[in-house]
Amino acid sequence: MSGAPHLELNNTDLPDLDPSAPSNRDTYTNGSSPANGSSNLQTAKETIANTAQSTMAAINDHPATQSVKDTVNNGPVAKSVKAEGAKTRNEFADLADSRQTPAQPAATGQPLTHYHSMFYRLLSWKNPRATGISFAVIVAFIFAIRYLNVIRYIFKGTYMTLLVTTSAEIAGKLAFGRGFTSQFRPRQYFTIPKASLERLLDDLEQLINFFVIESQRVLFAENVYVSGAAFFAALVSYFLIKFVPLWGLSLIATTVAYLGPLIYIQNKEAIDAQLASAGNMINQQATQVRDLASQHAGNATKTFQTYAGEYTHKAQSTINQYRGRSASPDIKRADFPAAPKHDLPTDTKAPVSEPVAEAAL
Repeated sequence: MSGAPHLELNNTDLPDLDPSAPSNRDTYTNGSSPANGSSNLQTAKETIANTAQSTMAAINDHPATQSVKDTVNNGPVAKSVKAEGAKTRNEFADLADSRQTPAQPAATGQPLTHYHSMFYRLLSWKNPRATGISFAVIVAFIFAIRYLNVIRYIFKGTYMTLLVTTSAEIAGKLAFGRGFTSQFRPRQYFTIPKASLERLLDDLEQLINFFVIESQRVLFAENVYVSGAAFFAALVSYFLIKFVPLWGLSLIATTVAYLGPLIYIQNKEAIDAQLASAGNMINQQATQVRDLASQHAGNATKTFQTYAGEYTHKAQSTINQYRGRSASPDIKRADFPAAPKHDLPTDTKAPVSEPVAEAAL
């Protein structure tokens, strides 16, 4: 034989390829027993699941993993994050608890809504984390409306979700006889309880009435300073709308509504002093104008009375002259003629005239 290398195989190590062999009964089937295929598939699934679980458990129990988890969960950063999260949750809970009807009613005597208390607490920065988060969310929403086509993305998310669920259901029925999506279907569909819906509608009613009542309070000047600020805001918006878009006005209004009270709180003493000085100056000017107006009104009244007396005297003189009477009120006996002392001769032919009545003495 040649010196070329050769390999000898042991026949006992090779598998028997005969399907009728006893060792291959569970391996080779003629397609008439689908139960064996299903059991093999289930066994493979369980094997893969067990392997994955054991792998994850090994990784989770590794000392390095435990050290990393301990550092993340109990480190200074994690403690700070947990503390801030707890404070934020407490502030939001306090803000939700502040929704109570104020004790002081409106000028008309009708009670206000509980949203008056909530918005007052929100904009007064008594819960700074909750107020700051709400301000950031509103600003982000304004920019999202401006730079993102939100409606288009809503439709896109809708059709992609429906595409995935429908395709998974069809593919599962074609491949395994059961759809994948139907496996995740809940036993009972979600519904809104009647009590929750009634509470939601009640809150919506209170929110709408908040804006209705506040607009009327501003219109009828229940608070002069608030009405003046609303007038100034409307005047500025009238000129800004010519070259500032609507989203810009919304951003400016939100910034003023949130940062205006904060600036006032931080500089309350100085602002109150300036407002008091301006109020005193306005009161002094109003008093001076009122005194000056009263003086001019008194002078005008006196002048009117003088002219009225003169014109009344002239009018009386003119009327007396028109009637042919003397303007003097004294009447003397000599002003009248003497009465006759004997009877006047009568003429039978002449018509008899009626006697003249004697003048009253």
